[in-house]
Amino acid sequence: MDIFLTLAIVVLALICFIGEWLPVDITAIAVMVTLMTLGLVTPQEGISGFGNSATITVMAMFIISSGIARTGAISTLSDLLLKLGGKCSHQQILAMGAILGPITAFMNNTAIVAIFLPVVEQWCKKQGISVSKLLIPLSYVSIMGGMITVIGTSTNVLASGLSEQLGYGAFSLFQFTKLGLISATVGLIYLVVVAPHLLPARKNPQSDVVGQDYQLKDYICELVIKPRSKMIGQTLTNSDLQGKFDVDILELIRHDCHFSQPLGDKVLLAGDILIARGSREDILKIKDSEGIDILPDVQFSNQSVAANLTAHREEGIAEVLILANCTSIGSTLSDLHFRQRYNATVLAIRRGEELVRSRLSKLPLCFGDVLLLQGPTQSLWGLQTNISMLVIDRQELQTLRWDKAGIAISIGLGVVAIAAFNILPIMVSALIGVVLMVVTDCLKPGELYEAVRWDIIFLLAGLIPLGVAMQNSGATQWLANNLIVLGSNFSGYWLLTFFFIITALTTEILSNNASVVLLLPIAVEVAKSLDLNPFAFMFVVTFAASNSFMTPLGYQTNTMVYGAGGYKFLDFTRIGAPLTILMTIIIPPLIILLYGL
Repeated sequence: MDIFLTLAIVVLALICFIGEWLPVDITAIAVMVTLMTLGLVTPQEGISGFGNSATITVMAMFIISSGIARTGAISTLSDLLLKLGGKCSHQQILAMGAILGPITAFMNNTAIVAIFLPVVEQWCKKQGISVSKLLIPLSYVSIMGGMITVIGTSTNVLASGLSEQLGYGAFSLFQFTKLGLISATVGLIYLVVVAPHLLPARKNPQSDVVGQDYQLKDYICELVIKPRSKMIGQTLTNSDLQGKFDVDILELIRHDCHFSQPLGDKVLLAGDILIARGSREDILKIKDSEGIDILPDVQFSNQSVAANLTAHREEGIAEVLILANCTSIGSTLSDLHFRQRYNATVLAIRRGEELVRSRLSKLPLCFGDVLLLQGPTQSLWGLQTNISMLVIDRQELQTLRWDKAGIAISIGLGVVAIAAFNILPIMVSALIGVVLMVVTDCLKPGELYEAVRWDIIFLLAGLIPLGVAMQNSGATQWLANNLIVLGSNFSGYWLLTFFFIITALTTEILSNNASVVLLLPIAVEVAKSLDLNPFAFMFVVTFAASNSFMTPLGYQTNTMVYGAGGYKFLDFTRIGAPLTILMTIIIPPLIILLYGL
């Protein structure tokens, strides 16, 4: 009965992960609560994920990565990237791999992609290259680089914790570095040779980002208030214009004077011209009911939309990416009072290959959404200090603690050295690094909490008890026994290949961490029963879980570049499926060669 209940919970969890009715971290916590309620784990085992060494280590590494990023230590490499990249896509991808790959071995790869995404965007504009040629390689390079050390990704740290829990001890810092370096090098060669030919130019670097990429010409227009309009004498706040209709007023023009946000208290006069964003249907309704006219040549051409919106020199337009730690995820623009909070108006939202230009105020925000904002330049620049939103067209602001860069790098290297020489466990050295980041003022105390990806922490804390329940109930052993019966006629090589394939597919559907929790203990049981090397099976599951290339949803960095690059879903499959097949071919035999079977 315990096996049946545990597997039923696993199936329900998988359905919830796939359906995405709740955020994955909330689903994981619900799994934890259900396991405790049904008695499949004790209360102490149920909350053990919060005190697990893997969870604490991941949290500490988020903070250390943030400390290094906030001092600008990594940003200084952008000049080197620009210098080495040249004008050839092949050379640019090679430069990214050579520079960013080693960095992501020691820093959180989502932080690295967040730092370099604006750099690559600007680089492409200067070189006249479509950004879609380089953003998927940026994501893939960070994924492969994260597999060089145990602290490169949260998945590696979790796998190390599970190994310790199963009685095999935690992984050493460089335990699978040889395998990581070889696979990353092969993957980089593939990207250098193939990616420029397979990746389409989704964004035209020479085009007006607003006119071409967001197709706003049917959504931006000029309205003039007629002499007998009932809006005369009213403020925008008191009028029905924004409350009754899905319309945003971006600018008010009166006698050649331009007034930008905030406009809510401006009293409207006859002859005032309002630059508005709204659907054709809403604009026509306003014309009929509010006593206004739509000016001739109302629909700006694609080439002139941006020029009209930013005619006033203090106005600007920017693309902003919603990051995974953004507290606004799940809320609508209306819920957030977005315009009032950030003094900027959302013109459109790009969600993957979907482009949303109407009913924006009712759309709940998601991780990976790209918001096209219009507003005062100072307000847009100010968003660069918001760590939960990434301004893709980044300006150079003096917000980084450049004088602390050397200290932050030294702390990071010290953490690595202590763990590498087994002076202290990785968890302890990482926590020492956290304390030093604050003591040396690389991070402010309040920034510690902003640095942590709490969704990942709660996901780990909720999934770890599921692994305990699988062990306690005998579900892991039962599944392993059935696999042994099916695979008894296959060699160890083919069993490793089988686990690589099944883990890689599971990762694309669920997440890398969930795949490791579910499949690593089963792989170990199979290895034990067949008298094979358990570490070989742990490594193949760990690598397969992080080698997520076929969809934009399987890995966080893929989701980050999905909307920013203007990609279609199948762009990832086109470039990622051959890479996954390549990794499936090389990793199992490399594991046998390097670590034995």
